[in-house]
Amino acid sequence: MSFTRWLPWTALFVLVLGTEAHAAVDLPAMTVTTDENGAESYSISLQILAVMTIITLLPSLVIMMTAFTRIIIVFAILRQAIGMQQTPSNQILVGIALFLTIFVMAPVFEDVHDVALEPYLAEKMAPQDALVSASQPFRSFMLEQTRENDLELFMRLADHEAVDTLADVDFFVLVPAFMTSELKTAFQIGFMLFIPFLIIDMVVASVLMSMGMMMLSPLIISLPFKIMLFVLVDGWVMIMGTLASSFGMAL
Repeated sequence: MSFTRWLPWTALFVLVLGTEAHAAVDLPAMTVTTDENGAESYSISLQILAVMTIITLLPSLVIMMTAFTRIIIVFAILRQAIGMQQTPSNQILVGIALFLTIFVMAPVFEDVHDVALEPYLAEKMAPQDALVSASQPFRSFMLEQTRENDLELFMRLADHEAVDTLADVDFFVLVPAFMTSELKTAFQIGFMLFIPFLIIDMVVASVLMSMGMMMLSPLIISLPFKIMLFVLVDGWVMIMGTLASSFGMAL
């Protein structure tokens, strides 16, 4: 007798056996219990679901709530100002921006570990309280970097009620205001970076026109001079030091 004739019966047997085993165990998949103090605790399944959701949103959180946006924009503008389209590559710029972000955000991460993660792992704090505590260091960091006019704009758009202190601002109003301020700051730094390289381009173009070499692209001649200038002034150290100090770090 062919083995394929037994496949449907084998599948049916496994299905019935699995159903009976599931019914016998009766695992609580998603439960929410309330203790004597009124605090709610979630089952392991719900906690794992929440952790997986946070991991999925982690890239967006890194972009929206840390120093990453300002740093990567400044690096991109710097590469454009020098005139090199693909050097350094996007992977290198993102890697440098990521590790510089970790360097800048290290005090914030340490506060999150002390006030939220460590008590939660020691089972001294509920997940909801740990999440609220973890948001406080990020809130303080974003408030320090957010301009008041940007914050007032989004409070007005959200019809947010007047607050006595900045700590009372809603978190979902603070994040877009922080992003707007970061974009403005990044472009201001990028504008200052563009000026010396723009001067070199103008000088080279004027020299070429005075020599009648109008068919020769000024970018070809100015690129080595811009690279030489950037190396002579130790440009990478200056850029990274300026970016780090722009977040209030004493270097």
